[in-house]
Amino acid sequence: MNIRRRNRLYGVLAILVGLSLATALVMYALRSNIDLFYTPSEILYGKGEAHEIPEPGQRLRVGGMVMPGSVKRDPKTLAVSFKLYDANGVVSVSFEGILPDLFREGQGVVAQGVLETGNRITAKEVLAKHDEKYTPPEIEDAMKKNHNGPQSLYQPGKQSS
Repeated sequence: MNIRRRNRLYGVLAILVGLSLATALVMYALRSNIDLFYTPSEILYGKGEAHEIPEPGQRLRVGGMVMPGSVKRDPKTLAVSFKLYDANGVVSVSFEGILPDLFREGQGVVAQGVLETGNRITAKEVLAKHDEKYTPPEIEDAMKKNHNGPQSLYQPGKQSS
């Protein structure tokens, strides 16, 4: 093999290895920033056909309705806890900060945070749904599938702590 060809081959191989390493590092860095969307029943019973249940410590977004009577506020701090429900399950959410003006019981919200043991979400951000005109498709599909009506349709035997 010609020395010139061998040097070109080594150069091309070095570039391919460098690009592969850079791609792997970028994918690894982005992996920690992925927030998957779940409904309360998907957290409890699994998501999709494989029924994949999120693990404690996983970052996620959970969307559901704020259960009436579940909002508890700490009078000395900005800490608040509440429960989110859909037709098949309930999860607890704790949040420390200022809630959106539109946050209220019976309202649809999306909480973004980390799943803790006992199906409890420690939220870093809470978003309140403001109107029916626009809803992201994934949330709209999940709510149509899982939220079949008012809280009275919730099955009390499937409640989490």
